[in-house]
Amino acid sequence: MTVLLNARAAARPELGGVERWARELAAGLPRLDAERYVVAWPPAGLAHRAGHVWEQAVLPVRARHAELLLNPANLAPLAFRRNVVVIHDAAALREPAWYSGTYVAWQRRVLPRIARGAVRVVTPSAFARAELIELLGVDPERVVVIPGGVDGRFSPAADAGRARSALGLTRPYVLTVASRTARKNLGALGLTAQRLAARGLDVVVAGGDRPQFRDARAPSALRFLGHVPDPLLPGLYAGAEAFVLPSRHEGFGLTAVEAMASGTPVVAGRAGALPETCADGARYADPEAQEEIADAVERALGDAALIAAGRARAATFTWERTVRELDALVRTLLG
Repeated sequence: MTVLLNARAAARPELGGVERWARELAAGLPRLDAERYVVAWPPAGLAHRAGHVWEQAVLPVRARHAELLLNPANLAPLAFRRNVVVIHDAAALREPAWYSGTYVAWQRRVLPRIARGAVRVVTPSAFARAELIELLGVDPERVVVIPGGVDGRFSPAADAGRARSALGLTRPYVLTVASRTARKNLGALGLTAQRLAARGLDVVVAGGDRPQFRDARAPSALRFLGHVPDPLLPGLYAGAEAFVLPSRHEGFGLTAVEAMASGTPVVAGRAGALPETCADGARYADPEAQEEIADAVERALGDAALIAAGRARAATFTWERTVRELDALVRTLLG
């Protein structure tokens, strides 16, 4: 065994950005080199909180003969000294009010130790890299930027009709894919929803709740779909008239990239890594300015130039690229 991959996040049924990373790496790295990469799956039921014991106590034993342990979802076993860890952001330390007290306490205690003790820390953007260096005190020489990707299922050709039928979407809609949390800032979409309703459009939100997040009040005018099964997501994106992510903080912004790849015009908050990730493929608005967000969404509707720019930008992010860059880092560490 050369490299063991921690698949705890990949085993979760809910699918967020962290879980998407974990699944793509768990599939892509062994496909690239089956002799170098072995995936360690937790027992059933140990993907969430109960899995901390497996991750901290059992996984290091599993990895004792590995040269490296690759951890794609922010956490890694503290007792293991040959970790490579992907840390997507340090939002819980930057803005602890967005999270539960228990989660913030855990992050404050373990995240700096994991980052400082890792052989390398991987993060998806230059914005996130600067934040990790500042808040976690990690050596800049050991923090490497490797962006996430988007697979070919997310395209304008995805089956929008199937998604509409399965989810009961009978009217045109503007989409956001986000949890109902203060960080995602869904409360800023109230004016957007009012304006679009007058034009016959709904504002639709796909995304589940997470126990570590503090719930944020969201306008009743939004239509919440809850957790959407992964096979329906490409069609949900492709069928949207626009996509809006008014987030106050993102380490990368994977859902915006998926929307751009789907041929859907994107409006993003001018915050975190979103301008870095989306570049000229999105319109931007101050996440604290409801009128600016609503104006940007209305201007984005049917904007062919924005759609083309978004697709071109999204094409620069692929999971194959992510896997190959991570493999190149691993090969360098293995000498």
